[in-house]
Formats: sequence, C-alpha cells, structure tokens
Amino acid sequence: MQPLQTGRVLYGGMTPMQAPDQIHRHIVEACLRGDRKSQKQLYHLYSKAMYNICLRMTNDRAEAEDVLQSAFIDVFTKLESYRFESSIGAWIKRIVINKCINAMNRRVVRLESLDEQFHGIPAETFPEVDMPDSIRAKDVKQAISALPDGYRLVLSLYLLEGLDHEEISSVLGISVSTSKSQYHRAKRKLKEMLCP
Repeated sequence: MQPLQTGRVLYGGMTPMQAPDQIHRHIVEACLRGDRKSQKQLYHLYSKAMYNICLRMTNDRAEAEDVLQSAFIDVFTKLESYRFESSIGAWIKRIVINKCINAMNRRVVRLESLDEQFHGIPAETFPEVDMPDSIRAKDVKQAISALPDGYRLVLSLYLLEGLDHEEISSVLGISVSTSKSQYHRAKRKLKEMLCP
C-alpha cells in the first residue's frame, strides 16, 4: 500500500516522504549561496540538540549559550569546507564538541592523571560499575552535572557524544589510559551519588 501523499511541499519542492539527508543537503547548498532563510533553518534544525551537548559539557547555561553561538559562527564561516562525507549534524556536532573542549580548557579543567597515581596499572583492571535499573533519568542528569569537571567531560564525551578513548585522548591531550581511568572513576562516583 502506498503512503498517502499530502501534497505538502517542504524545502526545494521536496515532500515529507523524502529522505532528511536530501532535504538537509539542499539547505546546506542554499546556505553556501548565502541564503539567510536557509541559514536560519539550519540553525533551528540543530541548535537545541547542540545546546544540550554544550550544557552537558560545560555545566553552565550562560557558557553553553556562548559556546553554541560561537560554534554556529564557525559552522557558517567554515561551511564551504563541509564535504557531504558525513551528515551535516555530525559535522556540526564535531565543531560544537571542539568549542566546548576549548571553553573547558580555558577553565583549566583538572584531569586527574591515574597514570601517575597508579604507576602503570592499566585502566582495564578497574571493575565495571553496574547501576540499578530503578534510577530515573532526571537523577542521573543531576548527578552528572555534579561531577567534577574532568570526570564530567570524559564521561560526556564517551557515553553521550560517542567518542572513543583514543579520540578523547587526542582532543583533550591526555593519554588513553587517563581517559579510561577518568571514565571508570566518573562511573564509580555516579554510583556513589545515586546509590548511597
């Protein structure tokens, strides 16, 4: 059975049944031509999700708003470097994460180096931390925001933004084992906070 066609036309003559990637490609191409309406549309498509990333990473509403605006300035000034090799959302997310990391670095985030504290004990030897199923998302969000900056940053990059420890190591300028140990300690601290 064919889906009902509403006759509604979205952007560039496309119907709602067409792939979002195609619609987004048309928006990006229009932005590259300097179309202000398309720039506004691209911003509205991604600003809320990107703001949530900024807020999780900076843990400060005003700073998250500043980082978001700065990131979108970069998005629009560097848009010609976007090559359509990944989704536009993934490309914007990378810019936002880098802006957040730069903002955090200006704050001088303290990343505890477990390499120095535990002298060669691999991060893999830390036990996995299991969380009970009864914990509410609101409580987890609150606990994450209460973590020390270094813990919150690594945990957010790994769990919420999908970076692996090698990528975190590269963007934060720390060793892979420090990234892993920060992550494990953050999880342990969360469990202490959520399951007293």
